[in-house]
Amino acid sequence: MNLSTSPWWTWVVIAGLGAFHGLNPAMGWLFAVALGLYRRSRRVVMLSLIPISLGHAVAAACVLTAGFSLSAVLDHQALGRICGVFLIGWAGWHAWRGHRMRSPVGMQAGFVGLTGWSFLMAGAHGAGLMLIPALLPMCDGLSTSSAAVRASTDVSASISTIATMASAALFLHTAAMLLTTAVISLVVFDRIGVACLRTKWVNFDLLWTVSLLGCGVAQLGL
Repeated sequence: MNLSTSPWWTWVVIAGLGAFHGLNPAMGWLFAVALGLYRRSRRVVMLSLIPISLGHAVAAACVLTAGFSLSAVLDHQALGRICGVFLIGWAGWHAWRGHRMRSPVGMQAGFVGLTGWSFLMAGAHGAGLMLIPALLPMCDGLSTSSAAVRASTDVSASISTIATMASAALFLHTAAMLLTTAVISLVVFDRIGVACLRTKWVNFDLLWTVSLLGCGVAQLGL
């Protein structure tokens, strides 16, 4: 399988997850706006998006690397069920403790601080974990645990294809997240201000928990 023959809906889901992550204030746009307001600079808002996106991408890359390393040796159906269990467990943890997390950086945060903070937030919210179920169908037949691949001499090509698809998915996901975060940050900074969050914003803690739970249940086929 190659990128050109991968189901188009898979890429739509990956981009949609990126946009969904960008909508979540905890993923970065709220901090970018707050930092821009503190320093009274629209430029600071835009510059803040770079480390925020980088931290998010690194967190997702770590999870994807672990997940697709397992996909090379495990049956994809079994790995999908494992991911489903983890997603449901993560939803439970997020409902219990996730909303109590506090930002470890302040308004004087630099590039490294923002990157680290974004990495922690993306990891704590299970952002990368949500990508694995979407990508698994693209890797059917590529697992080195399958008889067809074991019987061939092209195991390295199979692993390379998985790595290429994961990298492309990570790029698309991060680009969608960055675009969504940038649009919301600028609209809030330039037009409506953060006061709107008190009356006009949805409860993303609850929505995120439900999303994790829904992904896990769907992956288990319950």
